[in-house]
Amino acid sequence: MKPTLYTYWRSSAAYRVRIALNLKGIDYNAVPVSLGEGEHRQEKYREINPQMLVPFFDDGEVATGQSMAILEHLEESYNDLPLVPADKLARAQVRSFCLSICCDIHPLNNLRVMQYLKGPLDIGDEEFLTWYAHWIDEGYRYAEQFAKEHSSDGRFVFGDNATLADVFLIPQSYNAHRFKVPLDDYPTLVSIEKACNKLPAFKAASPETQPDALL
Repeated sequence: MKPTLYTYWRSSAAYRVRIALNLKGIDYNAVPVSLGEGEHRQEKYREINPQMLVPFFDDGEVATGQSMAILEHLEESYNDLPLVPADKLARAQVRSFCLSICCDIHPLNNLRVMQYLKGPLDIGDEEFLTWYAHWIDEGYRYAEQFAKEHSSDGRFVFGDNATLADVFLIPQSYNAHRFKVPLDDYPTLVSIEKACNKLPAFKAASPETQPDALL
């Protein structure tokens, strides 16, 4: 059977998995779960994923949430087109870059945090945007330096092929643009974003092309 990905068009974590599936040429069924309408908190989805988050991936062998766990599973089980380098040090460096985004930036700017900031804490729009930009800048200073050191020609974060580093960068940059965070100080990351977004695997994974996109 084809793998199933429970996804939401604007979820950056689900966006990562969509990119990786496309880069690996894995055909899958996409099942939209609306975060905007709270579908992820309904009992039907809770039975599938008790964490009540997206993405959730099920290929009949492994059923798991959390994008990093899903991506590691894809590397282990669908390794004809690897997204991590063969060299041990290089693999560790790429994973370090990925974790700097999914652990240090994304958790502070994800939907649950945004809802709490604007709800119980009642912060205004200007304060919220300042919060959002601060954590992007904190992480992107490192990411820019990393890409300068490891990108071959400004097309990919590491070397001259797409890796998981690009899989994590592109959705995060999408979010930065969405919340009007200037990226002028990160020219290498901007160059990589432009190059990746020209590739079919990235285009097909973009939020606006998803069947549940609300445009």
